[in-house]
Amino acid sequence: MGYEIYNLSKGNKLLDNVKIADSFFTRLKGLLGEAGLRPGEGILIKPCNSIHTFGMKFPIDVAFVDKSNMVVHIMEDIPKGKLSPIVKGAKYVIEARAGEYKAKGLEVGDIIEIGD
Repeated sequence: MGYEIYNLSKGNKLLDNVKIADSFFTRLKGLLGEAGLRPGEGILIKPCNSIHTFGMKFPIDVAFVDKSNMVVHIMEDIPKGKLSPIVKGAKYVIEARAGEYKAKGLEVGDIIEIGD
């Protein structure tokens, strides 16, 4: 079981099984080689202010989060083979299954919390 991510601004659980990628190897690997994500699954990559989906097998949603845990940018349904812009102020990203953020109502400006 991984970590849980809560959206404090909306008062709901955003994701309930999130892995943390904070070493060189885990950040490099990210979701590469994974067949997909189930509802509620994701990965938090830190530090990170830009992502790519080269070599991935499925689309993802990405939330870029600043040092105060505020969502500063969201990209939804990013297909494989794409590169995000560098998001100024982002300290980490949370990647989830495509459609997850829209379904949970995540918006720029929301404050999130990481729990275990």
